[in-house]
Amino acid sequence: MCDWPDGLAVHATPPVARSPCAERGTPVVDRFFKITERGSTVGREIRGGVVTFFTMAYIIVLNPLILGFAQDADGQFLGGGSAPNLPTIAACTALVAGVLTIAMGVVANYPLALATGLGLNAFVAFSIASGMTWADAMGLVVLEGLVILALVLTGFRTAVFHAVPAQLKVAISVGIGLFIALIGLVDAGWVRRLPDAANTTVPVGFGINGSLQGWPVLVFAFGLVLMITLFVRGVRGAILISILVTTVVAIIVEAVANVGPTVNGDTVNPRGWNLNVPAWPDSIVDLPDFSLLGTFDLFGSFERVGVVTALLFVFTLLLADFFDTMGTMTAIGAEAGLLQEDGTPPRTQRILVVDSIAAAAGGAAGVSSNTSYIESASGVGEGARTGLASVVTGLLFLLATIFAPLVEVIPNEAAVPALVLVGFLMMQQVKNIHWDDVEIAIPAFLTIILMPFTYSISVGIGAGFLAFVVVKTARGKVREIHPLMWVVAFLFVLYFAIEPVRQLIG
Repeated sequence: MCDWPDGLAVHATPPVARSPCAERGTPVVDRFFKITERGSTVGREIRGGVVTFFTMAYIIVLNPLILGFAQDADGQFLGGGSAPNLPTIAACTALVAGVLTIAMGVVANYPLALATGLGLNAFVAFSIASGMTWADAMGLVVLEGLVILALVLTGFRTAVFHAVPAQLKVAISVGIGLFIALIGLVDAGWVRRLPDAANTTVPVGFGINGSLQGWPVLVFAFGLVLMITLFVRGVRGAILISILVTTVVAIIVEAVANVGPTVNGDTVNPRGWNLNVPAWPDSIVDLPDFSLLGTFDLFGSFERVGVVTALLFVFTLLLADFFDTMGTMTAIGAEAGLLQEDGTPPRTQRILVVDSIAAAAGGAAGVSSNTSYIESASGVGEGARTGLASVVTGLLFLLATIFAPLVEVIPNEAAVPALVLVGFLMMQQVKNIHWDDVEIAIPAFLTIILMPFTYSISVGIGAGFLAFVVVKTARGKVREIHPLMWVVAFLFVLYFAIEPVRQLIG
């Protein structure tokens, strides 16, 4: 009898017409990526890879905006000098994302893309680099990646993953679904952060003053309606078609209405485009500058801020990276139907190795830690099931180093409807949680709600893990808690109390 590849559960993938054992005559690409065996096609994988790229291509523009305008302790900008180096940061961001995403596809055969981690890059820019040089800060990122790689190679990271109860893994997927849907709504301007001056205790609201204002948010609404319509009618390539059509609409709107960006120098226009202004560029090709590569100092921070402070920075980066990836790859696997009986993806070790190398590579390239992106779920929603989709996404990132002006044509408002739709698809897994069992229901609930409420995957996972240990202990079932869950719970206590601990030690 022939087993399904990679240890996949039989129920995880719809049955296909041909036996998975019958590979004779199958094209090399199909055999290598096991496309037919996972119930997919080359066309779906390519579409999925393209959609994932469009959904996360914003990082090429956003990462330079976060890293590029922050000055280190010596008053220098990333890359050296007294002025921002945004094109250089953009080129290196795309380069590292492309190389590591291709590696994920080839080595792990998983539809998961990687790029500079949001949140982590802000932490590096405003909490780490502000107290040392940029080279020192990136050296800490490299150290964090090497430490987490060691944890993977020794089996510790994988062991922790297996120690997490299966239903808590489901909760992580559901929480991430809500989280990315919120990201989409906020990025589109449908949901807005309310300023402190609003004289209200409500942190977010609908549009501007309770109504949708401005052409960009209406373009998003058009894209979302189009995407849902195509999806429910079963149109192949619904997400990709919607992104392309909405981009065309956005270009026309900008040409007629001359909306402009949300931020233009010192001028703020809340009714403007969130990131990219959709206009056809003057040039399509631009030569990239990769001079940031290798600009890091591995141990310079230890002399600058002291050993204890430097290690606390590494610990904070490590814990966030450690569990963000665990949640992301679980959510992607659940949505793609790739999880095994114990709730883990196939080739977990390889996925984690590539992700760990990406963390170090991001620091070595001067663009901050690279990590797995939940936006990969948009490609899975388009049908991606294998690493071929990641290869396609990676190649598009590499092309973006040259065709950056063309990538900037696509506005955020045209891409983020995919996050809302995929959030719905991931939310459907909530039915697999036993809500009548408080021992899992309370931890699952906290995991789900705290991801979108705190805008952090790690916080949701940490709260869920701690709640699981507390509830089990309160009910006298300490023996049912895996020893590694105690270790992780303790680490999360340190993570949540990192500032008091730093002040106490300092």
